[in-house]
Amino acid sequence: MAGETVTQTKWEGKACVELAIPTAQEVWPLVEDFCNLHKWLPTIDTCYQVDGILGQPGMVRYVATTTTTSSNGNEETMIKWAKEKLLMIDPIKRCLSYEVTDNNIGMKSYVGKSTVSPINDDGKNGCKIEWSFVCDPIEGLRFEDFLSYIETALQSMAKKMEDALLSTR
Repeated sequence: MAGETVTQTKWEGKACVELAIPTAQEVWPLVEDFCNLHKWLPTIDTCYQVDGILGQPGMVRYVATTTTTSSNGNEETMIKWAKEKLLMIDPIKRCLSYEVTDNNIGMKSYVGKSTVSPINDDGKNGCKIEWSFVCDPIEGLRFEDFLSYIETALQSMAKKMEDALLSTR
C-alpha cells in the first residue's frame, strides 16, 4: 500500500425552504446578521463576534450549543462549538458564505452558503432560503444524518424568521 493515496470524497448538500408570505427583501437582513444565528436556530445557545469587522468578509463568529447526555444515571454536559469565518457577503444577490475555521465537533473542513431569493417574478410575497455546504466527511456521522440536520435546522430557522416577520406586520 505504500505510495498509494486514498482520497475521501467531499460531502456536498443543499436544503431549501420556501416561505409563502415574507419577501426576500424582508428575510435577507435576518440571514445577513451573521452574529445572531442563536435568535433563529433553536439548537444554538450563543453566537457572537470574536474577530474582524461586523458584516465584513474576514469577520469570525463563535457559535456554541450545550448538550446533556445521560449514561448509567450520570448526566454529562458538553459544549459543542465552532468558529466560523465570513468569506463573502453580497447584499445585492442576497447570499453569504462562511467556513468553519476551528471546532470541537469533528469538522475538518466545511464551507457553507446561504442564499435568499424571491419565488415570484414580481418580488412580492414569498421567498426561498437555501443552505448549501461542502465539507469533508465528519467522523462518527453519516452523510444522510448530517444533511437531515441541515434540513431540519433550516426549516426551524425559516419558521422562526417567518413568525417574527409576520408578528411585526
